[in-house]
Amino acid sequence: MPEKTPLQQLAEYGQSVWIDYLSRQLLHAGELERMMREDAVVGVTSNPTIFQKAISDGDVYDEQLRACLETLSDTKEIYLHLTHRDIAEACDLLRPVWDEGKGRDGYVSWEVDPNLAYDRDATYEEAQRLHELVGRPNLHVKIPATKPGLGAIEDMIALGKNINVTLIFSLRRHEEVMEAYIRGLERLVESGGDPSRVASVASYFVSRVDTETDKRLDAIGGHDHLKGRLGVANSRLAYQNYKRIFAGPRWEALAAKGATKQRCLWASTSVKNPAYRDTMYVEELIGPDTVNTMPEETIEAFQAHGKVAATLETGLDEAHRLLDDLAAAGVDYDDVVRVLEEEGVQKFVDSFEELMDGVRSKRELVSA
Repeated sequence: MPEKTPLQQLAEYGQSVWIDYLSRQLLHAGELERMMREDAVVGVTSNPTIFQKAISDGDVYDEQLRACLETLSDTKEIYLHLTHRDIAEACDLLRPVWDEGKGRDGYVSWEVDPNLAYDRDATYEEAQRLHELVGRPNLHVKIPATKPGLGAIEDMIALGKNINVTLIFSLRRHEEVMEAYIRGLERLVESGGDPSRVASVASYFVSRVDTETDKRLDAIGGHDHLKGRLGVANSRLAYQNYKRIFAGPRWEALAAKGATKQRCLWASTSVKNPAYRDTMYVEELIGPDTVNTMPEETIEAFQAHGKVAATLETGLDEAHRLLDDLAAAGVDYDDVVRVLEEEGVQKFVDSFEELMDGVRSKRELVSA
């Protein structure tokens, strides 16, 4: 038997490897299939920026785009019809993973228009529509964890639909996300639904936390020893909250009916500061019942020199102390995560608008 690669070894610790990009080229060139085979990839979260480049730079979407233009004029509708085929194909490719793991992995995530992030009803309606467009049991629809988003998440879970809750930065908001998931499951059960057919992940963003905290520490000065540490500490404490909330009589009643826990998914795991080890947000967060969704450069770096060990539940006392030390240094945790959520939604909106611009430009080209 050949020796397992670092990414394959993650599965032995209960961590699933997903990638955070998808395109038609990735599917049709066989690259996603290769990564499933060689890189232990068992899930995908699509990315508007990747779609924008794929649609704008190549010609693989041109024929379908011309056909779309015969009946569609709205740019967003054109985008949905161009990309839902990719999402469905990826779901079909990953379906054996979903079947064999009884719904643990094998998911593809497609995001609700982030312009709706502060509108509960509109988010709920679009999330339903995305599920209907793809029509696959292994689709996750991504909904941002804004205050209004929490209600839409609960409503979708109550409807029996899979949700990837994205843009989580704070411990408190993560607890609210888990509560929304549990309430949704309770409503589903009350209405006679089957909770065993529903899956959700809570996407907890990591590197952006360090980027914002380090910026504030630089402005204060004199606290370099606190830099580059909150992203991991924040995630480790979130995992402890996950273990606490998905335990006890309330959860056990749902589990007895087949409900599955809402796993922590570590997102934003590429290193933004070149001074930091390029695999740190994978190496420091390895533990059971978790997902790490990685960009291409992190996949390649971890395969080349990643170190695998059970790290997620280490350094917990240190993580608690770090929050106190940051407060003493003048860094307001609550303000950090508030800013990150607001900026995170805006970055999603900007990426989505760039994607719409790309579709418009390509439309003009193929119409010429």
